[in-house]
Amino acid sequence: MTEGYIAYTDGWRYQLAEDYTCKINVIPPLNVKTEYIELLGDGTLTIRHGYAWDGPSGPTVDSKNFMRGSLVHDALYQLIREKHLPLSYRDKADRLLQQMCKEDGMWAIRAWYVYQGVSTFGGDFGIKNGAHKVSYAPKKIAKKTLE
Repeated sequence: MTEGYIAYTDGWRYQLAEDYTCKINVIPPLNVKTEYIELLGDGTLTIRHGYAWDGPSGPTVDSKNFMRGSLVHDALYQLIREKHLPLSYRDKADRLLQQMCKEDGMWAIRAWYVYQGVSTFGGDFGIKNGAHKVSYAPKKIAKKTLE
């Protein structure tokens, strides 16, 4: 019989199967390196294999022309949440999402709505309350001592 519990977070729908590297116009004050995200002073962003994100948020369709932008946007919001980037970088991340969606074939009007959505609601969901709560299953129990 197994014992113990698992600790997990929910809210993730996608997990990166390979490292992804691109050049972006978001330049950090200092190089940033976390377990899954690296952002260098020349704008080179690398998101590592295994990174999990929730994909496009809000009332939208998870289309192919939205996935790359949502990955990069979520990674940048995570760096802001963890204080690796200042909060003032939020609009840069939102504009980059809009740009990447258009580059990937999204109609400009839809990309504009995407930008409006994240710029209006992103702070509440992505920055302020973005950390996922840890849950336990079946439940967290103090270890019993042997008598």
